[in-house]
Amino acid sequence: MAEKDDYLLDLLVDLGFTDADTVAKAREEAHAAGVGVVDLLVANKVIRAGDVTQAKAAQFGAEVVHLSNLKIEDDVISIVPRDIARKYRVIPVYKNDGKVGIAIADPSDLNTLDTLTHLLHAEIDPRVASEADIEAALGKYYGGEKKSVDAGIFKDVIQELTNEHVEVKAEDGTDVAADAPLIKLVNQIIIDAFKLRASDIHLEPLEKKFRLRYRIDGMMTEVPSPPKRLQAPVIARLKIQAGMVISEHRVPQDGRIQSKVGNKLIDLRVSCLPTNHGESIVMRILDKEGLKLGLPELGFLTDDQQTFERIIALPDGILLVTGPTGSGKTTTLYSCLNFINRPDRKIITVEDPVEYVLAGINQVQVHDAVGFSFATALRAILRQAPNIVMIGEIRDITTASIAINASLTGHLVFSTLHTNDAPGAVTRLVDIGVKPFLVASSTRCLMAQRLVRKICKKCAAPYQPTDAEIRALGLKQEDLKNANVQKGRGCQNCSNTGNRGRFGIFEIFVIDDEARKLIYDQVPTNVLRARAREMGMRTLREDGIRKVLAGLTTADEVIRATTGDEA
Repeated sequence: MAEKDDYLLDLLVDLGFTDADTVAKAREEAHAAGVGVVDLLVANKVIRAGDVTQAKAAQFGAEVVHLSNLKIEDDVISIVPRDIARKYRVIPVYKNDGKVGIAIADPSDLNTLDTLTHLLHAEIDPRVASEADIEAALGKYYGGEKKSVDAGIFKDVIQELTNEHVEVKAEDGTDVAADAPLIKLVNQIIIDAFKLRASDIHLEPLEKKFRLRYRIDGMMTEVPSPPKRLQAPVIARLKIQAGMVISEHRVPQDGRIQSKVGNKLIDLRVSCLPTNHGESIVMRILDKEGLKLGLPELGFLTDDQQTFERIIALPDGILLVTGPTGSGKTTTLYSCLNFINRPDRKIITVEDPVEYVLAGINQVQVHDAVGFSFATALRAILRQAPNIVMIGEIRDITTASIAINASLTGHLVFSTLHTNDAPGAVTRLVDIGVKPFLVASSTRCLMAQRLVRKICKKCAAPYQPTDAEIRALGLKQEDLKNANVQKGRGCQNCSNTGNRGRFGIFEIFVIDDEARKLIYDQVPTNVLRARAREMGMRTLREDGIRKVLAGLTTADEVIRATTGDEA
């Protein structure tokens, strides 16, 4: 390192930024103070940081770039992922014929350059920029560091815990961790998650770390984590709050926590899972405000909203919402119930668990431990003469049969099913044992959905999709002529992500007489899907494209959510 500094100092003298006598004097002062000679010269304003940048560039025959004067296109920035750019403090400046120009503060860092060559599968052309320039560019193009809201308070709580001894008390069910700092820490974790609009809190014990992550708008985000030594007290505190057995560390447990943030009560569904480095805690934040969304807020465009409103106004039949876990199926069904909840209708739900309490609706909690299963609950509620029944999920032939019989005897039934697309729900029902003629006669609508992130309204700006995005979406340039394609630039409102909130993209398959005949004839799913599209069904990808062209979401969000779906 000393040899490299000597060469850099010689270059600074040769380039006329300083003189040999000044450097000699600085060497003595730096040695006495235990600091670098170059750093001392910059601190004393003998030379400027820009002079050092030019000398480094000359030292390695590299070009100096002033990032503040460059406008780097999005397709260039996307070459280097955000985490890699921040980890190695680099900015991509161009790409040409397999070569990537990379701005770096220290071109002598061969390890970083070799690593980037491997990670990017490209030849690296190093350019030199000042550290301040690179830091500013990282903020401009990749957004700021993701930090916990009120990180100062979080840090203060950690400091209190560092200064005070915290111990986990007995395993007799008494309140462990009654020390105020620990309670403040656990409360702050929940408050921060709520302020960041997180849907889940993940506390994960790793070998040398107790990792804290929030799921925000569907994406996992790591935030400052508690020290590893606080792992046991924090988990014990949460288990006590959730009503779990703190002395049991061998089997999974579930519980609920009610917490107050400001004047608002929030419910958390807590899952505890034993892992090889301790118990992992995941808390789902149940936001009742999300259930008050109207159909437009869910993501329905006008034509789909009219279709959906017509379906949920029918007196009988089954409406199935399909999609993977976390795709918003339950929120959609609850919003439907709110939409049709009137004093002249009796609505009963059967759920496991009851996640949200809805005013004016009878909600039934399944309890398998005492023999109160979905099937038992469904048989009982039909004697309660409901108009509308919601079943949390159709899981087996018993549940499916009762739901179908209910729909055939004058009830409107809502439920969910785990399938990838709407027509696939027919095959799934037949697979679990429902007769095709019953599926055909009872089903009114099958709807698949996924969630995509919304463009932040405060920093949305016009955007020209890249050729790769246009090809991936199956579009042509003429499709973009009257489009309003946008992308978020990143701002404080969206934590510099360019996105804030989520909404759905939908595939709505309305079952008409022709579709019933195809179901009755047990045609393959691909045939049913092709026919459904001929009858006007839009796929998830096609609905997503409409929302990209309307400036509601981005192309990469739709591509991510509909991978494998043909446009």
